[in-house]
Amino acid sequence: MTIIAGYRMAAEAARNALLEKVMDNKQDADKFKEDLLKIAMTTLSSKILSQDKEHFATLAVDAVMRLKGSTNLESIQIIKKPGGSLKDSFLDEGFILDKKIGVGQPKRIENAKILVANTAMDTDKVKIYGARVRVDSMAKVADIEGAEKEKMREKVQKIINHGINCFVNRQLIYNFPEELFADAGVLAIEHADFDGIERLALVTGGEIASTFDNPESVKLGHCRLIEEIMIGEDKLIHFSGVEMGQACTIVLRGASPHMLDEAERSLHDALCVLSQTVNDSRVLLGGGWPEMVMAKAVDELARRTPGKRSHAIEAFSRALVAIPTTIADNAGLDSAEMIAQLRAEHQREESSAGIDVISGSVGNMVELGISESFKVKQAVLLSATEAAEMILRVDEIITCAPRQREDRM
Repeated sequence: MTIIAGYRMAAEAARNALLEKVMDNKQDADKFKEDLLKIAMTTLSSKILSQDKEHFATLAVDAVMRLKGSTNLESIQIIKKPGGSLKDSFLDEGFILDKKIGVGQPKRIENAKILVANTAMDTDKVKIYGARVRVDSMAKVADIEGAEKEKMREKVQKIINHGINCFVNRQLIYNFPEELFADAGVLAIEHADFDGIERLALVTGGEIASTFDNPESVKLGHCRLIEEIMIGEDKLIHFSGVEMGQACTIVLRGASPHMLDEAERSLHDALCVLSQTVNDSRVLLGGGWPEMVMAKAVDELARRTPGKRSHAIEAFSRALVAIPTTIADNAGLDSAEMIAQLRAEHQREESSAGIDVISGSVGNMVELGISESFKVKQAVLLSATEAAEMILRVDEIITCAPRQREDRM
């Protein structure tokens, strides 16, 4: 309990030290955007995208700014298309569905009313499970097929009666229904992946339907324009002017699927950090600077604290210095030398010294533009302290010896 009390005091002191040093440019839109770009570039520096980090930081910031403060990353869609270089990646307003438009269907629809569905378009076969149908002439077979077609025609008519001009289905749409939709001037898109239609429904303001008897209770999606576009060698369907204005799509290009997967993960990290920063606009410098600021405050607290708790507080301070040490080690630098220099630098008031891994020395984090989000730093500090407390408390739990099983032989 003594150690835990020390840790809690130390965590409080560390958090207060950070709070005194945070920068908040929420009122100045240009400065705030610059902060976001710095955070995005710092996040991407250690990833595969570090070569083109300015390009991707701009993409990520533009995408997050469209969310207008929401942290729902669902409305940012990422599409991966092999071919081209990473620099060819771009941000597109609206929604892109990785599907082709069928044969003989309209290639462009304005003021689209979209019905998003998850329904089987082949179940209207007259199926009799476990039974056999015997007929004595081909005419009877034709009658059965005619009845099947009639059933399918009714279903398609019910769908068209919703007053739509675009039908997107999660499952396959077979040739006959597709023909019926084309005749009615409805664009039918089949076999859209589930993630795709979930997001499409969200973005266009519709809901996924599976029965079509009550058109008044089905919520349709809307968008200004649906058209076919080319990315690389593939054709895709582009929905622009969607109901949810903040929706956008990032199209990633790259040499191979592995490269694209890694790029997507890196970009997702940047988007997560940025969306949190938009909510809580406080920003700190990076490169081991926050840890040194916290360690200095915690050290001072240890000197002022009487009793055994001061040992726990000192240990907390040493743990904080582990992060700049690790940064230096990872960059192949002499960590003992770097930490000693950093500590000396931080004795000066308002120091902005951190580790510059490129030049291999102590650098000015303001000039280098290395920034981090306060919200993330605070979460790291508090959750690490809680985890350490939990582990320390575990010693107090007494478990009962397992019951011996009787030998039943």
